[in-house]
Amino acid sequence: MKPSSSSLFTQTIKSLSRIHSRSTRLFSTDTIDHSTTNPRIFDRSLKRRHRDRAAWLMNPHSDPLLDSVAENLLDRLQDCKRAFPKALSLGGALMPVRRLLGGRGSIETLTMMDSSLEMIKLCRASELELPDHEKIKTLYVVGDEEYLPVKEETLDLVISCLGMHWTNDLPGAMIQCRMALKPDGLFLAAILGGETLREMRIACTVAEMEREGGISPRVSPLAQVRDAGNLLTRAGFALPGVDVDEYCVRYGSAMEVVEHLRAMGETNALVQRSRLLRRDTALATAAVYQSMFGEEDGTVPATYQVIFMTGWKEHSSQQKAKRRGSATVSFDDIQRHFGTPS
Repeated sequence: MKPSSSSLFTQTIKSLSRIHSRSTRLFSTDTIDHSTTNPRIFDRSLKRRHRDRAAWLMNPHSDPLLDSVAENLLDRLQDCKRAFPKALSLGGALMPVRRLLGGRGSIETLTMMDSSLEMIKLCRASELELPDHEKIKTLYVVGDEEYLPVKEETLDLVISCLGMHWTNDLPGAMIQCRMALKPDGLFLAAILGGETLREMRIACTVAEMEREGGISPRVSPLAQVRDAGNLLTRAGFALPGVDVDEYCVRYGSAMEVVEHLRAMGETNALVQRSRLLRRDTALATAAVYQSMFGEEDGTVPATYQVIFMTGWKEHSSQQKAKRRGSATVSFDDIQRHFGTPS
């Protein structure tokens, strides 16, 4: 007896259901053991809201700290003789980079990307204030540095000024930047280093120990200088270069430090942050900050350590180290030739 069409339809649905069930179990991200994947250190959704708030608080004309870091980073373009027609600027100090870019790098098309729609709107509005001779074709994208929405080998230059230190997978983000670059493309980045806000860290620790009998993470963990070269190498960049600079900014009080951090979008975004700051702890932190680091004129200093990184996408024209053991002259020969120093 042949099965009816309705029974065949039922059997087919049951088979598809079993296949769908197996596929769901196999590919669903809910079944992944996140302890073996990249750790989630920063709350990216919270950081996006911080960037939204910074767009409302930020001075669109100038911030001496952001301007100094952006100028220092862009100076590296003047050391390059080649042009970079297509460039991407990622998060962080987007407006200072655009305002101070000038004609450096001979950029023809610039894409400005940020996770915050409000920040992108602010950048677009500030573009109208630029002189006509500095205007270039500019595209605006709302995107995440952790998931770069760019095709491979389409860019000549990637600039990230004070944005990448908030990514959960910094090596992965840098690898994506390298993949987006054309051969012999340039990667320029500036991130905050581990010595940033050391005065604030000390004041918070002392105040919390005194008031609450323990400490909680108030300042985000940051990369150390010794890690920067390893990051570039791990990401696959050729000719890596790293240098560091420290900026000391003076404020009227510890509260002004916090206000400036909010205006830059640099406040705490740790997943395991303490969500409550008691009033007495906050006041004690300000008092400790003033007593330990205050100057005679009443101001307090805040240190910002900035790590500058430079890397190139590999290309056959780039200089390469000789193979180990291929030298034709020994150090003994050199010493005999020039003589032994007295």
